[in-house]
Amino acid sequence: MPEKHQIDLAAYRMGKAKERLSSAEALLAAGSFADSIGRSYYAIFTAARALLALKGLDSKRHSGVVALFNEYFIKSGLLAKEVYRIIASAKAKRERADYEDYVEFGKEETEEQLKEAKEFVKESENLFIKLSK
Repeated sequence: MPEKHQIDLAAYRMGKAKERLSSAEALLAAGSFADSIGRSYYAIFTAARALLALKGLDSKRHSGVVALFNEYFIKSGLLAKEVYRIIASAKAKRERADYEDYVEFGKEETEEQLKEAKEFVKESENLFIKLSK
């Protein structure tokens, strides 16, 4: 069982993930699709870091967080492989949105990313509740 400080940190991060989902929704509604893509990714990333906190793990690099998440939660069977696909896809889209020139995202693609981000955060929160008991 995780220690109290790990559970507290995970709960804090899970709250931040939900805030980022709200921001992604607002940006989508405002037509700021690339920024919504970014906030959706950060909701996912923060939820992944919340789960890693329960194991006393973290990384300073995004790729490190994704690798640790895959190792401890996907390969172990705690979460379905589909959940990993969501984080990997969202990371790639966020990188395109932030670093590539002339990249545009449409409303439909942005809505899909937000839907997947909500699914990821929900699955992560359910696992957080299970692991923190």
